[in-house]
Amino acid sequence: MPNDMTMGTDLVLGEGPGQISNNTAPESQIDLAPPLRQLPRQLSRRQKAAIIVRLLLAEGAELALQDLPDSLQGELVHQMSTMRYVDRATLKAVIDEFVFEIEEVGLSFPGGLEDTLSVLDGTISPATAARVRKLSGVQIAHDPWSAVSTMTSEQLLPLLENESPEVSAVLLSKLKTSLAAELLGKLPGQRARKIAYAVSMTGTIAPDVVSRIGRSLAEQLGAQPPRAFEDDPSERVGSILNVSPAATREEVLDGLEEEDTAFASAVRKSIFTFANIPERLQPGDVPKVTKDIDQAVLVTALAAATGDQENVANFILDAMSKRLAEGIREEMAERSAVKPAEGDAAMNEIIAQIRTLETGGEITLIVPDEDE
Repeated sequence: MPNDMTMGTDLVLGEGPGQISNNTAPESQIDLAPPLRQLPRQLSRRQKAAIIVRLLLAEGAELALQDLPDSLQGELVHQMSTMRYVDRATLKAVIDEFVFEIEEVGLSFPGGLEDTLSVLDGTISPATAARVRKLSGVQIAHDPWSAVSTMTSEQLLPLLENESPEVSAVLLSKLKTSLAAELLGKLPGQRARKIAYAVSMTGTIAPDVVSRIGRSLAEQLGAQPPRAFEDDPSERVGSILNVSPAATREEVLDGLEEEDTAFASAVRKSIFTFANIPERLQPGDVPKVTKDIDQAVLVTALAAATGDQENVANFILDAMSKRLAEGIREEMAERSAVKPAEGDAAMNEIIAQIRTLETGGEITLIVPDEDE
């Protein structure tokens, strides 16, 4: 431990700079020292806290004092600045009291809403956490940028569209480069140029200003109502229509075209049906899809693929081994006409297998062009 904490002298803790006062001190130091003041009988809790902090820092401990409220950090700094020396007896008494209080603590709670929600993270729903924050009206206590950086591009894009270029520039600067580039690419050219230019002016911005901007953006994002569904509505409708009978699917799409053309277009792009296999599935991935499908189901689906869907059957057969394809063609020729419901069920089983492999990352579907 550093010498200033363990000197065998009578030391003073008080408002001014206490001085060493013992018989072994150099004569020049004795001459310069004012009369020694009496050590206070009782120390305040702030003084005790300052002593413990100073001791731990002297021992090389890493203290997360930045987690304390700003007011407490300020009081600690002020208290430590008014203190000079502490004698051994006082130091030992403060340590004994501190250790005793620590040992007597059986359980501690976070002591703040944000800290409590952090402890409960994963055990309560995001909707409940958002509702508690809204009802309490508390400010975000921790680094707001950590919350902002977890948002998706869809959540952040409205901020870039509505905030000033200067605020948007700070936001982009605090995000990962890949996410910032994605967001910039989704903005109109003129808006993107203004924000990019504003980034060049962020070099002199004060840290407290950046913190206030982050807090404001985090509060805006927190004020948004929690989403019950993670995926887009068009994707949910598309997933339902994927496994619907063809007649039902076309009837629903025609109805959507009459109600909302843009939404109907988005639904069509999210739909992946049996007819889409040649344009979306890589030929090399066909064996991965068919290996876990019962051959009877495969024969039924391909036999039912007549008319406009005949090219789908040819695409799948051409991507198989020649021997396996010949065997399936023979079974298809021997099979009687397939009922529409039976054919749809077999086709949907193939589609479901493709979706399962895509979700698991075993295959990657070809993304259709935006203008299609």
